[in-house]
Amino acid sequence: MKLVCGLGNPGARYAGTRHNAGFMAVEAFCDKLNPSWFEKWESRIARVEFQGVQILVQEPLTFMNLSGFALVRAAGFFRIAVDDVIVVHDDIDLPIGRVQVKFGGGDGGHKGIRSIIEQLGSGDFARIRVGVGRPAGRGPDVVDFVLQPFSADEEKELSEAIDVVSVAIREWVVGGVPKAQNKVNRRGNPKRGEPSCPPERSDGPKDREEV
Repeated sequence: MKLVCGLGNPGARYAGTRHNAGFMAVEAFCDKLNPSWFEKWESRIARVEFQGVQILVQEPLTFMNLSGFALVRAAGFFRIAVDDVIVVHDDIDLPIGRVQVKFGGGDGGHKGIRSIIEQLGSGDFARIRVGVGRPAGRGPDVVDFVLQPFSADEEKELSEAIDVVSVAIREWVVGGVPKAQNKVNRRGNPKRGEPSCPPERSDGPKDREEV
């Protein structure tokens, strides 16, 4: 069994925001596979099948900074190895419309990824980064920015990116990270002037919070 975990924050307040790109992406992937959603392990869960492979799709409902607790509970119940886990998350280092598959690394300032690394005890898992851009000039700070909805102009690019995420997940399920990377990572390049490093984000208190 494979585990596909999309990151986001629960509730209507956060629906459609940049930080919920992971939720949106895994839901779009599931929609074509007739999912049946239910709640368990502090998560919204669907079980689907693709080319004979059983897939557990997860949306943690713990809020972003505690995502790792929900992931390890679901993975532990089904005895899913870390090699069979992929996490889909928003990334401010990529422009809107860009999708990148990677394996391992640090958290890049993303609290959901940080929580997963802490709970797994390792960063050696697959990820799909969904570009959400970053505030330009004297715009809102990063925390406020990722909790904002996408603009009307951005929604088309986001929709195309979400389609690419579905391709990436399918390629990963049947061929692993290299196959997904070969299919997805060569699509397009960051826009000119796009920063390469995010500003530092503080860890914040170890309780439920959205960012």
